[in-house]
Amino acid sequence: MKPIVFIIILAAPASTPLFAQTSDNAEIERMYDEDQSARKVANINWTRLNKADSLRRRRVDELLDSNKVRTGQDFYRSAMIFQHGSDTLASAKAIKLMKQALYLDSTVDKWLLAAAIDRHLMRKGMPQIYGTQYVMMGQNGKWQRYQIDTTKVTDQERRDYHVETLAEQLVKERRMNLRPILEYHQAGKSVDETAAFIRTEVQKGASSLYDVSEAGINSFGYKIMGTPSEAVKIFKLNTELYPTGFNTFDSYGECLMKLGRKKEAIAAYQKSLSLNPQNDNARTVLATLLNR
Repeated sequence: MKPIVFIIILAAPASTPLFAQTSDNAEIERMYDEDQSARKVANINWTRLNKADSLRRRRVDELLDSNKVRTGQDFYRSAMIFQHGSDTLASAKAIKLMKQALYLDSTVDKWLLAAAIDRHLMRKGMPQIYGTQYVMMGQNGKWQRYQIDTTKVTDQERRDYHVETLAEQLVKERRMNLRPILEYHQAGKSVDETAAFIRTEVQKGASSLYDVSEAGINSFGYKIMGTPSEAVKIFKLNTELYPTGFNTFDSYGECLMKLGRKKEAIAAYQKSLSLNPQNDNARTVLATLLNR
């Protein structure tokens, strides 16, 4: 590994922050939510999204200049916004912001630092080292893991950064090339028909041509979240097919909230938290729901 890469990964911020821990910046949280939500819809208008991404990055720069990015979560959310830039300036900034986020709050998801480092290397035309970046290749539009130097980071280090092992990455690559459930649904199938289809495909295991993994079903649920009364059927199904997946119950709870089904939402979030006591989102939402 080149020394500069080690510096990027391991170096701590050069100085102690000049500000005390305070509450998260609501505007940054809103922009982060917009950034994430815009990537969960079907048929993304990339021209429009790239423009919105650019405006968000510009605004974060203004907030940084005025010292309004202060907490670990502020820096994490800002890093994610810059992660979606298209050049090395944006990717370098994502790394810098994530290092500061982890310096201020060790509970911030370290995956984003690994992803920012990989993307920065990719933007520079160099092999990634963790294995977080995938690109679409060829006329058939197949997803492929971007070139990787497998000698620079161990699988244990990947796990430490919440990144899949090299073997798991090959499985992920296969899954990324499966047909999305939305494709079946958009062929004129109702949500109930699609749910039945999902059950059948899950039983096929590795021979299924559709992505009926926990993440694949969850993604489909969000794609139709505009109609929560339909999406809730998919999120509920996911909890049944993957009962040990904490995120299935988290998403189910979110949809139940949209439907005003508070009691059921509380139960779903409690189940999610019991499966993963580190699920801060469930803990935060529960605190709000239980105090209403």
